[in-house]
Amino acid sequence: MEDLFATLHELEVFHTKPEVRAIPEELAKVLADEFFEIGSSGRIFYKSDCVVEGGIGQWDVSMSDFQMHPLAEGVVLTTYRIEDRTRQRNTLRSSIWKLIDDRWQMVFHQGTIEQV
Repeated sequence: MEDLFATLHELEVFHTKPEVRAIPEELAKVLADEFFEIGSSGRIFYKSDCVVEGGIGQWDVSMSDFQMHPLAEGVVLTTYRIEDRTRQRNTLRSSIWKLIDDRWQMVFHQGTIEQV
């Protein structure tokens, strides 16, 4: 279980890095084909919206309070907080990861602005 925790933590950190978000092929590695996100804006995004020429939004962020919650065999919910120094706000984040073709891929993500 510790290995899975470390793997998913690493994948969550990976997809928040500016250098990953700037290169569509890098981001595509972690997003499942059926991926969708409910953004902190309330808008819904799909993989095709995220894996685009020029990449997606790149911010100076740090992660804390990472937790893992197994849901079923090969399906895990992760939760954490993001401190977004670029946009001067914090968000609560959740992702659902699924083991597909022997690798963990994100199938769902949601960001909610934390109220102070």
